[in-house]
Formats: sequence, structure tokens, C-alpha cells
Amino acid sequence: MKIKKIVSSCSEEALGKALDSLPVCKIACVNWQEYPYCPEVLFTAAHDGGNLYLKYYVTEQSVRASVDEDNGKVSNDSCVEFFVSFDDTGYYNFEFNCIGKVLLGFRKERPNVIRASTEMLSVIKRFPSLGTEPFEEIRSMTEWILSVVIPKEAFFRHNITDFSGIKVKANLYKCGDGLSVPHFLSWKPIFSEKPNFHLPQFFSAMEFE
Repeated sequence: MKIKKIVSSCSEEALGKALDSLPVCKIACVNWQEYPYCPEVLFTAAHDGGNLYLKYYVTEQSVRASVDEDNGKVSNDSCVEFFVSFDDTGYYNFEFNCIGKVLLGFRKERPNVIRASTEMLSVIKRFPSLGTEPFEEIRSMTEWILSVVIPKEAFFRHNITDFSGIKVKANLYKCGDGLSVPHFLSWKPIFSEKPNFHLPQFFSAMEFE
């Protein structure tokens, strides 16, 4: 997959329009038969050299946003994720609930994580269509959108000066561990006995234009 280079935009509206004009990919791999529910999830990605832009479009049968601070257990909520490795030193896991709260870590293996600081997380811009106030599960068909702007500085274990031309490996996910109907979707297939997104051997190639 190629991550298209776009001209950076200073407004949320202009950024949204630019991302809406790009091709979308589905997050639709149901990897574990005991969790068959598959909400509709699309994403698009772009960059401007210094920032990575991700936009998720979700339609699901219930929605929840109980975590109201960064670095919380957002995977228990309606959650979208982006895991990426630049080399064999480890990978970053960006996890966002539907009101934009983010968890970010870097690790070689799942148990050994280096968490991003609060100051580091503050540089990641988030634009959730459902607002920023927490709420308990609403069991009703809901559409929501989340756009995020991840500056190069957020990849805090690497010294990235420009994304242009960089090749990475990544996977994207949609989950809701704590919802009444849990689900665990991925962009590219995962082959493991139990739900586990922390398997970089199943990341797929991406290239920044």
C-alpha cells in the first residue's frame, strides 16, 4: 500500500475533504470464529512529509467511550488502532477510542512496553465526530468518524525528519473488547489461536509516497 503525499492543511474542514477524496481500504478480516461480528470499517491514510494522517469511518451496532483520558484502556471501548514498525527494533501501537483518547506505546514484544509521555500524546491531534465527552455503551446502530494527525515526533524512538520515501510494515484494527458484542477486526489477516494484535509478523508493507 502507498501512503499518498498531500499538501498540509491548517483547517479541520480542509483536511477532512482532502482525506475524503482518497481511496479507502477495509478493515474486515474476522480472524477468530468465536468473535464473528464484523462492523463496517474503512480507513484512508496520507502524509505531508512531517505528519501522518489517518481517517477511520465506522458503522457498528453499538458504541462506547468510557475512557476519558489518554493512555487508558481504550481497547475496551469502540476502538480503532494503527500498529507500525520502521525496522526490527520494535513497533508502535496507536490505539484510539471513538472520542479520540489515545494510548501509545513502543515495544519489541507485547509485555515490554515503553509508554509515550502525556506531553508526547498532546502533539497528536484528534477530530472525533462523536465529540470528546465519555459515555457508556449505546446499543444502537451508530456511524462515527475519527481523523487523527500524528506528527513525526510522536514516533519517539526514531529520528524521522521526513516520511517521504520511507517503507514500513503495519496493520490496522477495529476492536471493542468491552462491548456487549466484542469484536476484533484487522486490515490484514492474523493467524493465532486467540485475539492478539501484537504480532508484527502479520504486518503488511506500506510505503510513504
